[in-house]
Amino acid sequence: MRASVLVDRARLEVLDVPCPQIVPHEVLLSVSAVGLCGTDAHIFAGHANYNMDERGQPIPLTVQPQILGHEISGRVTKVGSEVHDLRVGDHVVVDQGLNCRSLQRDALCEYCRTGDSHQCEFYSEHGITGLSGGLAEFIAIPSVNAVPVRSMLDAAEAALVEPLACIIHSSNVVANAETRYSINASDASQRVRSILICGAGPAGLLFIQYLRGALGYDGLLLVSEPNEKKRRLAESFCADEAFDPNACDLIEAVSEHTGGRGVEYLIEASGAGTVFHAIPGLVRKQATILLYGHGHAGVDLSVLNNVMFKEPTLITPVGASGDFRADGRPSVYIHALDLIERGRIEIASIITHRYTSLDEVQGALENDIYAQDYIKGVVEL
Repeated sequence: MRASVLVDRARLEVLDVPCPQIVPHEVLLSVSAVGLCGTDAHIFAGHANYNMDERGQPIPLTVQPQILGHEISGRVTKVGSEVHDLRVGDHVVVDQGLNCRSLQRDALCEYCRTGDSHQCEFYSEHGITGLSGGLAEFIAIPSVNAVPVRSMLDAAEAALVEPLACIIHSSNVVANAETRYSINASDASQRVRSILICGAGPAGLLFIQYLRGALGYDGLLLVSEPNEKKRRLAESFCADEAFDPNACDLIEAVSEHTGGRGVEYLIEASGAGTVFHAIPGLVRKQATILLYGHGHAGVDLSVLNNVMFKEPTLITPVGASGDFRADGRPSVYIHALDLIERGRIEIASIITHRYTSLDEVQGALENDIYAQDYIKGVVEL
């Protein structure tokens, strides 16, 4: 089969590699679409490598090349002998994370037992930790990691179930945390009245929609984003106002809109280290700060000193897998797919670039992803 293989930093080669073989509890998928994620860009550029050896040290790409791509939809082309709830031809989305249920372990680890399978003691991920990802013609996964699509949902939109699942998982972690302020709290004095989202990339835009369309949040929703196209899209998704942090004093703007209070809930979805300098002036005391964006390279950690004086609750969730349904499939992915299929979350306008060949991935990760008109790219095979 053909696959886009990362053989060294910033160097992809489309190669013929062996087609994966399945074991009895797995299915073989023909990949239909793969979303290109910021994580892919970090790995591609050499800023991150999550493929570790037994000592926890990154394995160089020149030693173990990687097939990236973890936002995946596809069609079942072969089923293992123990798989009875999927058929050849089924359209599915993929939970790329392997956990105790995926691995058919008799005893679940403490994290899988408590609905935190993204922290499974035996966790690994297709397209991230060295396991072959979706930028290939075929991928083999455990059947419980394949969530059936029951609608006529476009394959490219289906691939973005994974990033939405990450937003839902993060929001669930916030909802279950002991915080001073919470969304829709019965006590008005403890209710989140204002939210600031820093960054209106794919994650920020999905957070806006999830807050408005799924959680029913009707308070003040502000966005900080330097890109005009993304600001306009944020407002179309019902953000009250989207600021350009390069054209205004963000602290003054937030203070003006919140009557000097600051926000009770800040979502950092940009991955930009400069945001940390502004956070103390943006949040109310004992606010909730969700650190969702990654890639804060070169940030002097002393910037956290003034954040800490306000005693916020810092929440740092990762991934999407969590609890399981009765059939072993991930609850969060099922919920994310349902929201998209019912039109509660709009995906099409987030996809700005569609690629039809594995040969285009090099240019996408090297150039397109940094373009002003780029929000989300999807490779359709």
